[in-house]
Amino acid sequence: ADPAPRPPVRLSAAAAAPPSLGGRRRWRRRRRRRDRDREAAAHPPLRAAARGRQPAAMEEIGPIPVDLTPEERLELDNIRRRKVELLLEIQRLRDELKEAMFEVEGLEIHEGSKTLQRNKQVAMGRKKFNMDPKKGILFLVENELLKNVAEDIAQFLYKGEGLNKTAIGDYLGERDDFNIKVLHAFVELHEFTDLNLVQALRQFLWSFRLPGEAQKIDRMMEAFAQRYCHCNPGVFQSTDTCYVLSFAIIMLNTSLHNPNVRDKPTVERFITMNRGINDGGDLPEDLLRNLYDSIKNEPFKIPEDDGNDLTHTFFNPDREGWLLKLGGRVKTWKRRWFILTDNCLYYFEYTTDKEPRGIIPLENLSIREVEDPRKPNCFELYIPNNRGQLIKACKTEADGRVVEGNHMVYRISAPTPEEKDEWIKCIKAAVSIDPFYEMLAARKKRISVKKKAEQP
Repeated sequence: ADPAPRPPVRLSAAAAAPPSLGGRRRWRRRRRRRDRDREAAAHPPLRAAARGRQPAAMEEIGPIPVDLTPEERLELDNIRRRKVELLLEIQRLRDELKEAMFEVEGLEIHEGSKTLQRNKQVAMGRKKFNMDPKKGILFLVENELLKNVAEDIAQFLYKGEGLNKTAIGDYLGERDDFNIKVLHAFVELHEFTDLNLVQALRQFLWSFRLPGEAQKIDRMMEAFAQRYCHCNPGVFQSTDTCYVLSFAIIMLNTSLHNPNVRDKPTVERFITMNRGINDGGDLPEDLLRNLYDSIKNEPFKIPEDDGNDLTHTFFNPDREGWLLKLGGRVKTWKRRWFILTDNCLYYFEYTTDKEPRGIIPLENLSIREVEDPRKPNCFELYIPNNRGQLIKACKTEADGRVVEGNHMVYRISAPTPEEKDEWIKCIKAAVSIDPFYEMLAARKKRISVKKKAEQP
């Protein structure tokens, strides 16, 4: 006779819950053994079969009625044996189903873990991008979170989830061939069809913050003008017309809504300023009046993470970028984000900072190239004929206190010789030249020359 069936194994709540992935196999075996014991207790023939043998006698299955013929007894025996086989098959299928369920559950846990890890890496990539756009993109590409193609990166910047719009503008404005491809792919994601120029500019300028460098602005506005004319063929004679009028609208926005500008331009003056820009011809007055009214009634909105007035950002900065600065008391080099504007040199720890770490007024200072044994591409800000006096500057301490600077000279290192030359040139010219107006005048002159060349 078979021994009495073992009572079902009852697991505590802690044991019943899936342990770590390493212990999942042991937990699975315990579950299968528990379920098999419960099934066997309910079906004695199945219990015998589960132990690796068929029932030893028909009594294990149940008594056979005495009034059956031999044929009927044989048929009943075959039915009962078939029942045992079916029960075994059912149990096998149940085990396989449970095994599959465990595998699916394990995959879901694994996929959930992968998704969580991916989300963490994306968040880290966004943070790196906001601090240094190139390093952020490199991190995302190396971790296979972005494809290293212009269209994929442009889509990432266009969605802008968790991205600082200052950093987006900085990346799009770079002059590298790949960055320029990203810029054009980014602009092509904007749909300007059937929008007037002011509406298109509102959409475009909301998707990022325009950088301060004239060359970067020129590339970005050129790409905008090409895209607008592609979406709206026939509105302007050329992209040059769209380019010049776009700048005129931005200048109008500043003049009308900057409280420091007292002489507000009238619509008549706006129309006069834009005569002859349409390949030598005039734009329709109704078009210019509508653009004027649109800007007068509603100024351009400022992206939230800027923290600065758009007109200040757009017109005043002459140059911005990463440089190394040598400390005053402690002679260590630190990487800082520099902005040249309003005859001052501001430096920040990160591009996203709202307040500068230091301010260097350029009044009465000069600039010169210097050689440094530790860093290449160096230049200095200094006081001519200095007799031991400190440069009048200020900086913010870690505890938030604003204190005077401690520099007789500010030694700065640029990443490349070309950037060093550009910084020296811009600092020398910062007081007297506004690169924005110079750029616009050059474009108007180009239109005029082109028109004269076409005339017989």
